[in-house]
Amino acid sequence: MSKARNLSLLSTVEAGATTDQTKADLNAIGVSGGRKNLIINGAMQVSQRGTSTTGNSNAVGFYACDRVKLFNINAGPTYTVTQDTSAPAGFVNSFKVQCTTADTSLPADHYTILRTGLIERSNMVQAHFGTSSAKSLTYSFWVKSNKTGNQLVMFIDHKNQKEIGQVFNIAVADTWEKKVITVIGNTGSSFDNSSSSGLTVDFYLAVGTNRSGGSTPTAWGDRVTINAGATNLGIADSTANYFQITGVQLETGSVATDFEHRSYGEELALCQRYYQKTATSSGVVSTSSTIYLAVQLITEMRAVPTWSLSSPMQINDVGVNSTQSSSDISAYNSTTNGTFATLGNFSGLTPYRGCVTRQSTNSHIIADAEL
Repeated sequence: MSKARNLSLLSTVEAGATTDQTKADLNAIGVSGGRKNLIINGAMQVSQRGTSTTGNSNAVGFYACDRVKLFNINAGPTYTVTQDTSAPAGFVNSFKVQCTTADTSLPADHYTILRTGLIERSNMVQAHFGTSSAKSLTYSFWVKSNKTGNQLVMFIDHKNQKEIGQVFNIAVADTWEKKVITVIGNTGSSFDNSSSSGLTVDFYLAVGTNRSGGSTPTAWGDRVTINAGATNLGIADSTANYFQITGVQLETGSVATDFEHRSYGEELALCQRYYQKTATSSGVVSTSSTIYLAVQLITEMRAVPTWSLSSPMQINDVGVNSTQSSSDISAYNSTTNGTFATLGNFSGLTPYRGCVTRQSTNSHIIADAEL
């Protein structure tokens, strides 16, 4: 690199900047390598499960965009979640939670949570938590809602059951606004080098009385149930209500840098560490009720996955020339990270009479290792 280029780079770093600020500035202009965004699928590009799920009631799960989780617990309202095409400039998609059945008197223990991040503990080690040099965390995102007002966002350390929060304001209805939140690092508790749940960033969008009445924790401390809904928009009280988010980024340091755009292929590969759909074309009849199908995982997963089928799979047993179907996978060989699966609930098969062929073109074997 030439001396002139060096001087050009240095001119973009603030005079008197802190160490965190300097690192953030250098990161923004591409000096340091690696990925800065700890959140996967922050631009809501990947949606392996489909683009929309309706009627989510008293349930928890990933219903649209990968790595974004909705909790709608203890009865009350229902929601539709979608990978939406409304987005601010520079983005294509967003994640939208729309209230579809309102409840103006929520059960005391109800909570509606939109969870982003879901970061493994090993990926949080770089933040130096549990030491005197614990780094700040900066969370930036674009948000839109029909409701204006204050909303709490909570940072939760699932290893040590600690939390810290901050309130932001939606000033204009139905308008994309960018928000930046910085919280201090936790010097008291550390993350271990494991693939278990580490840090999440949660929006409590509606809560019952048992989860309200607390206050925003401005320092890292033990989790307190009533702090969750200290300040929330309350999107459950009308079917006109929605909450929409995209451009989600979490980085170490106290300065928010430009969103780190990754290609769809990169984001998909990162998402497949937690969830993937694959297919098989042939297998072997083992017994009159069992078929062994070899499943090739696309990438190594976070943990041994839980197996299921996206829909009943039609199997042609060439030994007896008949068609069977199954709705679930009953077992797998966990010693090989789920490489082989046993498909159950068959009947009338002829053992050892040759191979079987998958007939259904729209059924996939699902491997799930989500946090």
